[in-house]
Amino acid sequence: MKRRKFIAQTAGASALVGLGGLSLNACSTLNRKHITILHTNDVHSHIDPFPTTHSRYANLGGVARRATLVEQIRYENPNTLLFDAGDIFQGTPYFNFYGGELEFKLMSKLNYDAATIGNHDFDNGVDGLLAQIPHGTFDLLSANYDFSKTVLDGFVKPYKTYQLDGLKIGVYGLGIALDGLVTKRLSKETIYNDPYEIALDMERLLKEEEQCDLIICLSHLGYEYENPQRPSDVLLAQRTYNTNLIIGGHTHTFLDKPEIRTNLNGASVLVNQVGAYGLNLGRIDFYFDEQHSISADGVSISV
Repeated sequence: MKRRKFIAQTAGASALVGLGGLSLNACSTLNRKHITILHTNDVHSHIDPFPTTHSRYANLGGVARRATLVEQIRYENPNTLLFDAGDIFQGTPYFNFYGGELEFKLMSKLNYDAATIGNHDFDNGVDGLLAQIPHGTFDLLSANYDFSKTVLDGFVKPYKTYQLDGLKIGVYGLGIALDGLVTKRLSKETIYNDPYEIALDMERLLKEEEQCDLIICLSHLGYEYENPQRPSDVLLAQRTYNTNLIIGGHTHTFLDKPEIRTNLNGASVLVNQVGAYGLNLGRIDFYFDEQHSISADGVSISV
């Protein structure tokens, strides 16, 4: 398992060496707080491992194996959060038969903390998604989908905060434009709002009002596109001020480790995506020192 150490610096931190932060070896272990973020994206109803005869992913993946990994990491560090970046549904007969019930129940067994909504999560319509919400113990987060005129009104939150080891972590969700991906018959009166504008609103709220120490975006925008007018995670990182980590989905991009981008404050933003189908589990460890500087270590774990 390859690991690469990289650095993220909070916007309010003083100037530091290297990529905008201290190397992990330079951080004192005394009074250092440690938060682990685990994540998946675009699992697409893949419950079982791929068959041993599969041409590309033989004997890889599977929810049971992911559950074992998550349990081991939580035992190692109880201050752990688990997220998903959307497209939970569609891809195997499990979804065709059970409509997402099994996916939500298993994610609840794994104690996911939150997920954002991908375009395929509309595949049974807003009514179909609403029907599965009682089977989930995790929050659905989407700040730029306005569900106020649909049956999902009140069931999806724009953001959520978590308290771990005296630190406050704020998480918000962003979804892709639905036109061309989801028919009006399925999305009904869902309104799509500009993700860049909403991201600025969310991170300001989380930083200034909620006083968060770490801000995470669960994004289903897609990693990067040739068209610079199309919203993406890479461009989102460059257009925000206080978001520390963007956990992405939609483009099924396999990254061995998070990419580092520079935000409008000149600070580092981590952008990560771990492919699709539950083949990998993303892990990012954040370390907070007494000066409120953040360092991080990230890896994609093969399941």
